[in-house]
Amino acid sequence: MAEGKAALVLTGGGARAAYQVGVLSAIREIRGRRAGNPFPILCGTSAGGINAVALAVFAGDFNRGVRMLARIWRQFHVDQVYRADAAALLATGLRWASALTLGWAVRQTPGSLLDNSPLRRLLTEVLDFSAIGRSIEQGHLHAVSVAASGYSSGESLAFFEAVPEVQAWRRMQRLGVRTSIGVDHLLATSAIPFVFPPVRINREWFGDGSMRQLAPISPAIHLGADRILVIGSGRLVEEGRQRTEGYPSLAQIAGHALSSIFLDGLSVDLERLQRINITAGAMSPEQRAAAGIYLRPIETLVISPSQRLDAIAGRNRDSLPLALRTVLRGVGAMRRDGSTLLSYLLFEPPFTQALLELGYKDTMDRRSEVEAFLRV
Repeated sequence: MAEGKAALVLTGGGARAAYQVGVLSAIREIRGRRAGNPFPILCGTSAGGINAVALAVFAGDFNRGVRMLARIWRQFHVDQVYRADAAALLATGLRWASALTLGWAVRQTPGSLLDNSPLRRLLTEVLDFSAIGRSIEQGHLHAVSVAASGYSSGESLAFFEAVPEVQAWRRMQRLGVRTSIGVDHLLATSAIPFVFPPVRINREWFGDGSMRQLAPISPAIHLGADRILVIGSGRLVEEGRQRTEGYPSLAQIAGHALSSIFLDGLSVDLERLQRINITAGAMSPEQRAAAGIYLRPIETLVISPSQRLDAIAGRNRDSLPLALRTVLRGVGAMRRDGSTLLSYLLFEPPFTQALLELGYKDTMDRRSEVEAFLRV
């Protein structure tokens, strides 16, 4: 099989992104001591964008980058991502209460439910963003991109840093913008709506890149990928309808909305890519050129959780700080039907370690497919 450029696409999902690092740890083991970077093209969205940029920073030493990510995710605590102390949660509650009850008198509305300033400090401390440019110059990296959604334009932007020959692109409601990626891009791509505050980049405010992302695999193709490994943060095929009696809680509704944002776009795009591969594969390159069909088959491997991550979150709900548990209990997130919302916010070792282990196991169970994709 031809080599081509391999891309890694990491989707969003808050704390669920720990699963991706478990997959990467298995890939590191499967590759052994081989030098170099197996994924010269790295694309990510939301928390997956943070993981992708971390790998880009360490593109010259893939094994070291994966070890660093695994160490951080294995020891994660919520206070490294957002403030979960009683004082911060009380202040946020008072701001929202004032805005809802005294909106006519209060000019400034609250920007989010949680303060993620600890995440900015963490990213600034552990990532040397200037290393991305050096990796590109030294040939370790072809391109890296993170997606964010513009609140004013409604467009999905893929901010990318790449070799000079990569061109910016524009499609319906989505475009690629060349830039030097920094901490603001990571905070923007991971700004879950309502939960974390939007981030201003140039003239527009941006939120989580999974919003309105109609084609999450598209940036990898625009950046030159011939084969793509996609690591999801949730099961792509969920269970069918089940009988329920009680009225859905706010947490259940919020979890359903977040799953729609993070998971549905990927499923649709994978289905679209499969149809394109069938069409392109039925014709030779010469036939496609003669017919004016500028499509090419893209080899794709998808690894997604074999278990429900919300169920794992439910089993580890008590690992959250007491003040945060109290707040989440009020919206139903500590109930079984609210554990989907919980799974996006549960940055605590019992949950992240369980996801690391699941990602590792799922990948090792498909070792032969991974070896074929990596050409090892």
